[in-house]
Amino acid sequence: MSASALVALVLGSLGAAYSPLFSVERITVVGTSTLDVAAVETALAPQLGTPLPLIDESEIKAALVGFPLVESYALEARPPHELVIRVVERTPVGAVQGDAGFTLVDAAGVALSTTPAAPAGYPLLEVDGGPASSAFAAAGQVFRSLPESLRAQVATLSATTANDVTLTLADGRVVVWGGAVQAAKKARILEGLMVSRADAGGYDVSSPDAAVVR
Repeated sequence: MSASALVALVLGSLGAAYSPLFSVERITVVGTSTLDVAAVETALAPQLGTPLPLIDESEIKAALVGFPLVESYALEARPPHELVIRVVERTPVGAVQGDAGFTLVDAAGVALSTTPAAPAGYPLLEVDGGPASSAFAAAGQVFRSLPESLRAQVATLSATTANDVTLTLADGRVVVWGGAVQAAKKARILEGLMVSRADAGGYDVSSPDAAVVR
């Protein structure tokens, strides 16, 4: 192939890539469980018709800022016409009560939504120092480490320091958890105690090798 023919081929390929032949006709959002996919697709609709190589990531970022549940995302071009947005959602850990109502937050303290009533399925957070404190970080880590069966039973998640996280269950029993370390072991021991000593008023698993039934 001559040099001129090679140049013509390259230019032709580039021209095709930047032409309507490779424009976005479909936007697919994946990885969501709580997020309103249709709303995200609507927010990204201005990208439709744009050639895949010309997708403006800053415009996509600006559109997704309006969705607090989005923790991170990645773009994937699927020629000839599909743009895939892979989303990682924030995990809510509980609600903070304030003048405006109950604000659902993630482990980093990012506000996800505010409602007049406490959101079902999440504990009330009573943490000294607010979202920027080490106590809040520990409480969030503890909640995220709990198996689903235990999460569903937590009514209040409280802490004054990073080492004294306490869970109050919906039935009134109190669990002294301590710090966020050895979370899996603590959860396993707590589940066992809740079965073998279901009549107990509370449990202390802050030292998992010497758990106490109250």
